[in-house]
Parts: sequence; C-alpha cells; structure tokens
Amino acid sequence: MQRTLLIGSTFAGSIGLLAAALVASPAAAAPQYIEKEVLAGSSEAQAIAYFWDKAQLQDATPYNVETTVAAKHISTGGPTADTKAGTVPAIGDEKKSTSTSKNVNLPRTSGKVFFMGADGKPHWCSGTSLQSKYRNLVATAGQCVYDTESNKPVLNNWVFVPGYYQGKTPWGIYVGKTAYTHYDYDVYEDGDRNYAFVTVYNGVKLTGDKEVDKKAYDAWKGQKKILSEVVTKEEFEAKYTEGGPYWKKTLAPVTSPVDPPKASFTQAEAEKYYTDGVDGVKLTTESVSPAAYAAAPTGTNAMKNGEKCPTWCGPDSGKEYPIDEATYNKLKADPNFKGVLRKTEQNQFFKKEWFVKKWVKTSVAEAYFKDHYIVRGVENVGRLGDNVGGQGLAYNQKLGKAHYVFGYPSGAHPDGNRVFSGNTLKWSYGKTFAASASAIKAQELVGIKSSFTGQGAIGSSWLAGYKNTRRLGYLNGVTIAVSDRDGNKRIDTSVSAYFDGETYGVYKQAANVWSGSIL
Repeated sequence: MQRTLLIGSTFAGSIGLLAAALVASPAAAAPQYIEKEVLAGSSEAQAIAYFWDKAQLQDATPYNVETTVAAKHISTGGPTADTKAGTVPAIGDEKKSTSTSKNVNLPRTSGKVFFMGADGKPHWCSGTSLQSKYRNLVATAGQCVYDTESNKPVLNNWVFVPGYYQGKTPWGIYVGKTAYTHYDYDVYEDGDRNYAFVTVYNGVKLTGDKEVDKKAYDAWKGQKKILSEVVTKEEFEAKYTEGGPYWKKTLAPVTSPVDPPKASFTQAEAEKYYTDGVDGVKLTTESVSPAAYAAAPTGTNAMKNGEKCPTWCGPDSGKEYPIDEATYNKLKADPNFKGVLRKTEQNQFFKKEWFVKKWVKTSVAEAYFKDHYIVRGVENVGRLGDNVGGQGLAYNQKLGKAHYVFGYPSGAHPDGNRVFSGNTLKWSYGKTFAASASAIKAQELVGIKSSFTGQGAIGSSWLAGYKNTRRLGYLNGVTIAVSDRDGNKRIDTSVSAYFDGETYGVYKQAANVWSGSIL
C-alpha cells in the first residue's frame, strides 16, 4: 500500500475522544483499548520461533506500508497534553545518570518485529523493548499489529528480534503473546492512535535438531519429526526390541502385469494361481478406452464385438448402461475414467465402457527401518528486559524537544535513490514539531527531521533524553509515516502519533501483563 497524504495546519485544543465498548457504545466517553491474543499456548509459540530461522528472517520484506505524507514545517499550535506530563524510567535507569558522550551508541533495545502480513507473506517493522512490570513489552507502530486496509490483525507468527543483524539473533527470538492497541485506531482508523504494545514470552535461541529417545520425543511439545533409516532384515532381527527404536514397515500391495501362463484359462483355472493375493497370479479385467480396446489382440486378452463375454469379464464391453446424474458428474470429473458418457435432452444419463482381460501378479513387500526421533532444540534465554533492557516512556511532552530515532529503514527515496539496506540499525536526530494528516484521520501528529524512508522504518523508536553511555532514554513516539517536506523527492521527515495520557493508558494495561516462558 502506498499513500500520498496532504499535511495540513495543526490546531490547538483538547483531544476529542471517540470511545466505545468492543461491541456497543458505552454510556460515558472513556478511553477504550483492544486486547488481542497473539498465541494460544507455548507449544505453538515454539513452532513460531522455529518458523523464523535465518533463511526466513532474511527472506522477509519491509511491510508494504510506505506511507508518504506531503508536509511542511508547522511551528505553532499542535498536539495538546490531555493530562499532566509524565515519564516512566527505563529498566536499570530508575536512578538518574549525568554522564554524557558525543558518540551515538546504538541501543540494544531496538530490533525488528517479524510477522505474516495481511497478504500472507513474511514482513518486518522496527520495534523496541520497553519498561514493564515483567520486562516483557515491545512497542511498535499500530499497523505492525493491525492492518486498517484489510481490517485484520497481522499477528500470525509475530516475533521480536532485538539487535537483529543480517539474519542473526544475538539476544534470541521473543514470540508475541498479547497485543494492545487503542480502540480508535482499530475501529476508526484514527492515525492519532497509531501505536501498539505487545507482550512477549521469554526469549529462545534455536539450538538445532537433536536426536532423543522415544520417551523424550513423546514428551516434547515443540516441533519434532521421525526419520526412518532403511536397515537390512538381519539388522532388524538382531537389534529389534518391542517398543524400541527399530520397527518393521509393510508396504501396500504391489500389482504388476505378467504374461499369461497359457493361452486360455477358465475362471476356475485362474483361481488356482491366486493365493490370498500374495505372490499369486490372477486373471482380471481393466477398463480401457475404445481405441485401446480395438487395438487389443483377439482371444484371451480381449473381447471383440460380437464375442460372448466370459463369466470373469463383468459388464458386456461396449454396452450402454443408464446412470444417475450424480454418478455422471463424478465420472465426468474423474481423469481415470476411460469410457464414454452421454446426456440426452431429457436429462437422461448413460455410460459405456470397454474391457480387456489381463493377468496380474500381486505381492506385498516388506521393508525394515530404524526410527530416529528428532526434536528441534530451543534454549530459554530469559526475559526481554533482563537481556537488552527496556526504554522508559514519556507522554504529554512539549514540542521542540530533541529526540533520537532508531530503526531499520529500507526502500528507496522517491527519486529512486536507495541509501538504506534494512539490514542494520540506523539513527537520526532532530527536534519535534507539530503536524497533521487528514487522509489518515490524524490531526495531532508530531514530526521530526529524518532521512529514514518509510519501509522498514515504520515502528522506529523516538527516544527523548537518550543517555549515550547507558543507551537508555524515554520512548516518546514511533514512526508511522514519512514525508518529503521540501519537494526534492528525498524523504526528510518522519511523523508519529503524539504520546498523551491515553497512550499511557494503553501502555499501562500492557505493562502489567505477565507472559511467561514457552519452555
């Protein structure tokens, strides 16, 4: 999806809420949030973690929400705080730090969000680890959780990979459990509420396939498979134990044509060669096309027109039989049917078949196998916040503050110049200003100077008060769109929803939810 949105002047004033219950409108207007279950249980989560192996991670593409807005710098007016300004300290930064540095150290909290998009293909956005009670929270853009075009969640196979770099997962893979968005974004597609918070299970690292015994295999709740190794009959008889890893497999009966033992057989004579269908020979018939029937030799191998059909032959060859419409339709759709079908104007249905006689030998083959019980190994690496930390949260902040933006931009500028690969974490720096975009129903956005192209950068974290040595700050926005303000066909601005008291309300609901481990 690619939109070009016209940015307009921003008005000052309080935020008007369109709040409603999930099914019916409430009696009083109040913030409403939507909770979506990402997964049903831990065994499915293990399968999702293994879905995102290195190849799948590298095959994913930036989510196709290259939302470009036409914009201009607006220095007055803008979003209005709905309550008192506030902050939530970052993990490990509850005590103030006064150290400074000129170099920009990239935060460990930033990474990529991977999921199956509304188009059924693997995609990614940017995301960041956030402070929470159980150190298990990820912040990203709303469209990386819910697609307003198709009105469908994009939560299938949703994972967060902090520190992602060219298919590598240095701190593990964190499978999403529950996503939280604002009601106005899902229902009214309100761009002013385009943000999401997702709880994640404890992280895992994929340790590869390993062979275990059958007891461990049966108990394993994650992905697993059985590999059957062909062994000789002697190996099987020497090593097989009941309930052990060895077993015998019997293949389906194999039927092959053979030359008739003699020129002509009666049914009774033919039955002498049939021994319970095993290593025996029997006389049978086969339905063939009229052309194959005409080409068959006379005598024992075929019945020509005018010949009397022997008892073994079944229906008279070439004779037409009435059938019902359901049988007619079934045979018409069957590519193996060799006969002829006919339908009259009175909706009467007929079939005609031709048969030839043949000798066949039926046998049942035995093969011997050794089973190898394979499980896909995963290692619990613990909680997200314990491993990479978590940014704080700021809301109801004044415009004009400096922010760092961290994300994984990809895609080309409007002039075709491609400066970002999407493989590595990038940063930009600027001060926030007011903006609006009526095409996405967003009147109270904030903008920041940034050359990030929209694809891949959607969900990038805006960090205020970023402490370079501790790599921590306060999340005060996520990229939801980009803009070319000066019209030179080069992206120069990113925009975000304004984080206010309602943003904090959605965050607070998500920040107090436990997710646990998938192992």
